[in-house]
Amino acid sequence: MRHWRGPGQRPNAPDAPERDPDPDRRGYHHGNLKEALIEAARRFIAERGLGGFTLVDAAKLAGVTPAALYRHFRGREALVAEVAFRGYGELAEKLARALAGSGTPLERFTRMGEAYLDFAEKEPGYYAAMFSAKAAEAAATPPPPWGPRPGGAFAILLEALDRTFPDGFGSVDPRFVALEVWALSHGIATLDAAGHLPRGAGLPGKHELLRAGILAVVHGVTGAAGRRDGPP
Repeated sequence: MRHWRGPGQRPNAPDAPERDPDPDRRGYHHGNLKEALIEAARRFIAERGLGGFTLVDAAKLAGVTPAALYRHFRGREALVAEVAFRGYGELAEKLARALAGSGTPLERFTRMGEAYLDFAEKEPGYYAAMFSAKAAEAAATPPPPWGPRPGGAFAILLEALDRTFPDGFGSVDPRFVALEVWALSHGIATLDAAGHLPRGAGLPGKHELLRAGILAVVHGVTGAAGRRDGPP
């Protein structure tokens, strides 16, 4: 352990203040160890993928010993689960802002789709953690948003569908439509991240693809509902 020598003090004197050998350990010394660990995990996932870091890595980046980490998390997957939970919160905020913006209900609904794709692109650490099966198993409250959580991303999507398509979807449960819209959004975001979307002159971008796909899903459901509810 290194010590510094003050006036009239011998090296290694018992009352000599200890110098921090690593000045980047700010999260721990400021009492924000949990937040520092969450941010470290988010950064590692963004840069290396879900399998690209260990608890030792996160502890090193936060500037603490691995043992200190267990004061806040039971293990690696519990840390990833917390990153996922934060990610769902961030996504819900972005969707809510898009829904509360100006324009027609359809325009706001469209901007929600754009916000979703932009979040997936700009926050890969959050996004990958959000769809980690092990993180969902480790979470005290499972992070997937399909439950009836007020203010959650899925609840906001349901509200947007209700505002945009007030006539409803016949006998089809709106939650079913919302899941299809989410699945389409997730698929396009995943393909885009992997570089598997076709690109080139005359080809639609990811936002255009999502808009067209959502309208096809909704119109397909409403059309089918109309045929079932109409005369034989």
